Amino acid sequence: MKHLKISAFDCPDAWFKALNRIWYEGDIFPVGFGSEETETKKLNLTIEIEHPENRPLVSDKASCDFKYVQGYALEYLWCGEKQKDETYTYGSRLNHPINQIEEAIKRYTEEQKDRQVTMVIRLPTDIKKFDEHNNKSEPPCLSLIDTEILDDKLHLTCYFRSWDAFGGLPANIAGLQLFNESFVNEINEKSNLALKTGKLIFHSKNCHIYQRQYNLIKELLEPKDNIKRMAKTIKDKKET
Repeated sequence: MKHLKISAFDCPDAWFKALNRIWYEGDIFPVGFGSEETETKKLNLTIEIEHPENRPLVSDKASCDFKYVQGYALEYLWCGEKQKDETYTYGSRLNHPINQIEEAIKRYTEEQKDRQVTMVIRLPTDIKKFDEHNNKSEPPCLSLIDTEILDDKLHLTCYFRSWDAFGGLPANIAGLQLFNESFVNEINEKSNLALKTGKLIFHSKNCHIYQRQYNLIKELLEPKDNIKRMAKTIKDKKET
């Protein structure tokens, strides 16, 4: 199992670097049980983003835009009332049976040097292979959000058990930055502090790209090779 660390300037930089490292250095991992049973390339990956607040939060090459990220942060992370066709949202887990977000804000308004403020999304019952209706279990990819205030900045450390680097990662990191901005604003308003958002740090034991994404990623990461191939094709046609 290969473990690598990426240091990135901002969120789009983190996305490109993650794809690049997985594409060129990832282990082949054939998924035998899960939402998609297929070949993947993966890494055990740590990502540190120095300036996640930098705009734009998402690359124009990503499969999502900022409007989608805003909805994701509000409806899936912060509020998160699940729809009828959803088993859960991250927000529904964070808000029930205890509103962990409110409790975390309360703790930080009382004591900024608190190192125990960890919000947990995964439940013990998620270990079961099938749910009570005998459907295949789909445990949350995002398992926990850990927090810490240092040097008047609130830093997030998040763990993803499994992470779609191409389709999910850009929305996830941008959404968690918006989550942190709202989190900091709430603390500041309730305590007259002037905190700012800090680093985003992510760990994932299986940050991956799916086989169906290989061609898309190849085109994204190897544009020079594509230009060379096109030039060769044009040259060959002229010669014939």
